[in-house]
This record gives sequence, C-alpha cells and structure tokens, in this order.
Amino acid sequence: MSELFDAVDALIAGQSPLPPPGERERLRKAHGLTQEQVASALKVRRPTIVSWESGKTEPRPPQREAYARLLEKLSELYPATPAPVPAAAAPSPVSGTFTGSTAPVRREAGSAGPRTLSTGAAPDAVAMTAEQNNQQPPVVRTATSHPGVTTRPSASRHPAAKKATARPAAAPAAADPRFGNGPLAVVDADTGGQVFAYCVGGLVLDVPAKSIPALVDWTLREAKLGAPKLSGPGKSADPLLVLTEAACERFGLPAALTGEEELAGRLPEGHKVIKQLVRAEWKLTKRGFGPWARIYRPVTGSERACVQLCIPSWHALDARHWGDAAQLPPAELARLLGTYAGRVMTPRGSTAVTGLELMTALHPPTRASEPGIDGKRHSEHNPGSLGKDPVDPAPCEAPDGHPLLTDLPRFHVRGPAEKLFEEAYDWARPLTDCECTKRHLVGLDVNMAFAAGANGVPVGLGVPTHVVDPVFDPKLPGSWLVDLSHVDLSRVKAGKEWVELDGGLLPSPFTPKGERPEGPAWYATPTVAYAQELGYDVAPTEAWVRYENGRYLDAWYQRLRDAYLATMADLGVDADLAPGDFLTAMDGYKARDPQLAIVVSAVKATVKGGLGKLRERPRGEGWRPGEPWRALSRPTWRPDIRAAVISRTRINLHRKIVKHAAFTGQYPVAILSDCVVYAADGPSPLDFLPYRDGKPLPGGFKLGINPGLVKWEGTQSVLWGEGVREQFDAPELNLARYIKDGTVTNADNGE
Repeated sequence: MSELFDAVDALIAGQSPLPPPGERERLRKAHGLTQEQVASALKVRRPTIVSWESGKTEPRPPQREAYARLLEKLSELYPATPAPVPAAAAPSPVSGTFTGSTAPVRREAGSAGPRTLSTGAAPDAVAMTAEQNNQQPPVVRTATSHPGVTTRPSASRHPAAKKATARPAAAPAAADPRFGNGPLAVVDADTGGQVFAYCVGGLVLDVPAKSIPALVDWTLREAKLGAPKLSGPGKSADPLLVLTEAACERFGLPAALTGEEELAGRLPEGHKVIKQLVRAEWKLTKRGFGPWARIYRPVTGSERACVQLCIPSWHALDARHWGDAAQLPPAELARLLGTYAGRVMTPRGSTAVTGLELMTALHPPTRASEPGIDGKRHSEHNPGSLGKDPVDPAPCEAPDGHPLLTDLPRFHVRGPAEKLFEEAYDWARPLTDCECTKRHLVGLDVNMAFAAGANGVPVGLGVPTHVVDPVFDPKLPGSWLVDLSHVDLSRVKAGKEWVELDGGLLPSPFTPKGERPEGPAWYATPTVAYAQELGYDVAPTEAWVRYENGRYLDAWYQRLRDAYLATMADLGVDADLAPGDFLTAMDGYKARDPQLAIVVSAVKATVKGGLGKLRERPRGEGWRPGEPWRALSRPTWRPDIRAAVISRTRINLHRKIVKHAAFTGQYPVAILSDCVVYAADGPSPLDFLPYRDGKPLPGGFKLGINPGLVKWEGTQSVLWGEGVREQFDAPELNLARYIKDGTVTNADNGE
C-alpha cells in the first residue's frame, strides 16, 4: 500500500502548480536572482530557465517541484503589487511655459499620454505612483504647462510605440537605482518640436533639452541612464543616446553626412554644434563628432561625466550586422539595442569595437590596491588583464608594415619561416567518382566557431620571450618555428588508436589552404599541439613564448555564449533539443521575431569583429610602411591572441573531420572558415551524420545550438556544384561559399 501512496505523492509533486511565466520572471528579479543562479541551484542550464520564464517549455520532475517551491517562497516575500491608483485626468494643454522640477516625465510607450497628475490629484496618489516607479514623484503639471506634455506623438510619427511594452523593464529591486531607466535611450522629436527619449522596457521620457550640450547635461543629471560595471575593478557603462533623424534636425545636426564628412568620419571642427560643446566646456575624443561620438569632461575624483551618441542615419549601425535596425521606429530600436546592451554590453561603437571593449570591461587593466601605510589606495595592475600599456609582438607575429620590420629589404615578401600565418580555412577539392554518384551537397555550419575557439585557450598576457631550441610545451602560449611536413594524414591517432585514412581527401590542419607544409614554418601553440595529438613528434628550432599567461578570453566567451543562447531560446531554439527537433526549430527562426534575429547577428559579429580588432591594420590615408598606426597604442592590439584563437578554431574543426572520416569513410569536399560541405545521398544533415539512438559520434559533429556544435547551412545538388565549377572552369572552386542559397556571381569568384 505504501508504494501506491508514494506513487500518488510523486504524481502530485510532478504537477506542482506554477505561477504564469511573466510572474516567474518577476519573482526572480524581485529577489535579485540571476537566471544563472537559479539554473545552478536547480542543476539545469540557463537557457532552460529562459524557456520556463518565457512559457516556451515547462519544468519536469524532479526540477519542477524544486522550482515550484522556490517560486512559492518568493511569492510570499514579494506578493504581486496591486494595480496603481488611477491618476486624475491631465488638463487640456494650453500655451504657456514650463514650471516646476526638471525631473524626467515618465510615459509608457503605447499609452494615451504621460504618467502625470493634475493639481487636483490626491497627494497619496502621487506618493503611491512614485513608490511603484522606484524614483522621485512625477512632475505635477498645471494648466500652464508646456503644450506638449499631455499629448502623445502622432501615430504616423511613432507607429511602433504600442509594441514596446512586450518586454517589461527589470524589477526595481534588482536594478541599480543610478540606472533605473536602463542603459540607453532612443531620442526622437515630433513635428511640434517636442523631444522624447524611448528607453528599454517601453518607458518614454520627456526631454526638456534644446541643444546637444543641454541634452548631455540632462542625461547625466536627470535621465537615470547607464549600466553597472561588468567586473569588480571596472567602470559603469556610460549612457548611450541614439539620435533619430528628427532628433538630429531638432538639435542642429545634419540628418546625413556629406560625402567629404563621411570620408573623414566626422563633422568639421567648425560646425556650430561642436562650438556649442566647446563653449559649454565639453570635450570630444580623438575620433571627433562622428556616427559614434563620446562627449565628456575630464574625470574629477571618482566621478565620470561622459555620454555616448549613436547616429544611425550617419551609418552608425552597419547593415551587415544590424540589418534594418536603423530604419526601426524609436520604441522598437530601443528594445533591440536594449536587449543587446543587457546581454552583451552597451554598444561602444561598431560590433567590432564593442567586442574589443567587452574584453577590457571584463578584465580592466588596473584595480585599487589595498590601503598603504598612509591609509590611501592607489592604482595597480589587475592580475589576469593585459595591463594599461601596449606590448610589442614577436617579429614573426608582426603584420607587414609594422615598425619592427623596418630592417627588411624593400619589397621583401616574408615566407612561412618568417611570418606567423594562422588563418581560417579556405579549402576545396574535386569530387571523387563515388561522390559524383550522390545527389546532394550538404553544408554544416559551426555555431559561434571562433567563440568556441576562444573558450579555455591560454593566451599570453605580457611580453614574448625568445627561446632557441625549445622543448615544446602544449600549455605554453607562443609562436613556434617547427617543421610539420612529416605529419602523414593517411595514418593518425584518433584518441589512443591509430587509424588509416585517405589522406589525399583531407585538408592539412597546418595551413589555411589545406596544403601540406613544405618545411619549417611559424605556428601558434594549438597547431603544434595538434601535430602531437595526431601521433607525431615535434622539434621546434626557435620560439617566442609568453610565460605570463592565462585564460583571458573565458569570461568574454561566456558572456557572448550566454547572450547568443538566451536570444536563440527567445526565438524558440533551445539548447537541449533532439536533433530532429533542433532542425525544425531552426527552420525560419528569424521570422519569429526579426528584431531578436538582428540581436543574434550582432552577437556573432561582436565575436568575429572583436577578434579581428586584435590585429587591426592601418586605416585612412597618409600611413606608410614602417610607421606606427593608431591601433598599436592599445594594450588590446595583440595579434598573438588572435592567432591562438584562429589556430584553435581551425584545429577543432579538423579534429571533428578526422573523427567523422575514421568512423564513416566520408570526407569533406569544401571548407570555408566555419562551414564544411559533404556529399550525401539525402538533403538533410541527418542523412549522413552518424547518430545512434539520438546520440552523436563522440568527438564528431553534433547538431545543436551551443557554440561548437553545428547547424544546417544549406543543401544544393551535386549537379549544381559540378555545373558551377565547369561554368567558371575551376575544379576546386570553394562550394562552401555558395552552399547557403546556391547564388554565384562573377564578383564572388573574384572576376
């Protein structure tokens, strides 16, 4: 009988009542808990919590009972807030002047008017509304208030305002009160000249400023915009204002830059707005007043006074990464950029610039020391960071034209034995007779491949040390001069066993073009370590190693991974889907929420762009080989770190290819960066990936959304592939470049 009772108890526990999805999120935030903390306590992944809070999935035993208990306890601590007392109707606007406080007026996007009260409202109602908003009481307007305060912008001017309430702002208990209105605002103006700031979560503020200096001052004093620091010794994020074309015109800025201004990337120094800033004692950074402008005053004590502007109509939001974000209505643009800011960081410029800035934000170069004898603290090096001073690369790591290479003869071309050349794959081969009998070419794409390559890779933190005849250490970051031409891909180790392969159908793991090296060459540590893993001895003759090292990019990877997975979960693609369900969920996922799809694109671009910035080349006219360029003055100009990540990414892919070939006898026909193409009998990845009972080949390709796993890139026919190669008379044309939609142009082929 006891077994029956136990079964009944288990059944009841499995159906524990849960509050609705929105309430689950509210309760968690009210207690100041992150999704990561809840996931860790319940022994699930963070995207699972995201799915539970969005209602896409429901928890199952045994986690369901524990989750229900958590929510029950939180609901006792934080009961639902009763509906606010309705405010008295605002008076009809009449002409007059503004009187009273300059505190921001709160509106909800899509509401009939601002959340303001007439003089006839009871004082208790004012206090209650202020308490619910977790900020000072709203402005009390009189009949002589500004004509625009009780009216909404016209529907034709702001067509998206009603949609912005879909994602509420974080609960006040979990928010930093200094930044109660979020990290950023999209500033817009209506036809009557009234200016509004659209914030994250559907909030709209009235903006009283009438000039750019006044707008900056209002932002810092009243707007409560910004974001908390990402690391203990770091700094809070400066507020970001995104100016629409109408706002630009309202504040005396051009809606678009002229050709000359666009080429210079900034307004001329004599522009009236810049003169206004100078008179108000505001400064601009060296890049001037361009699409991404930083306006600041020098730091006094511990206080920063800095506001960043983003101007989409000046091409601040690159359409390659931000899609049509620049054309979105203000409320929708605030939601999109706010989602990115909350999950990655407040944009600091292009996605590439932001990717680099995120590294520094997570590992600030300095920290405050312990109090000295005099009781004072001072700035000291932050362990694990790159420091505040740039370091020179090793000569082999320096790109052509670097000042370290001025002694080389003019027009000298450095070969593999002089230059580290770690790049992504661009390799292809002709199809075999057997592959020509198959019907399809199927492309696989590695999710966030370079982010996965950055995860766990040790990189140098300090200066390189030159070593002659070193003993190779796979744990020591550096660049190694070694001959790997003896590695034979027809017989390699896969794990502990030697396997026989058709080496002629495999790309070399040591060169981007997949060609077998012909002699000594410079390689990053992961490449040389892989030669050992394949079962071959290595004997470097020279090396530049970095004894001060660490896993500098781990936190960077984790934040970008979480941003990617959370956004994909919002789009209906969870991290724990079965292979078939995953392919179904990925089908058309962008159409479910085009704005969130743009966030996914921007996150990916942040990864690739940030890594690319580690070896930024000279830009603009006037530079000559041998002269330093601006990027060299950054501590984050580190071509060795970029090389290590790219090396590891390429090796990760090659390892999966070898595992797959050893088990199935199938070989890739083309690889481009993180995309690999196979000939198959069916059009789906499941037609050739060796799944058994839903489980993939260990160490091989696995379908899924996590970084390092693969998704379907596209399928074309074998006849298409052969036809394209015949059309361009290129038997080894890289079909991975066109596998997504099959479109090939002369421009793509370099003609």
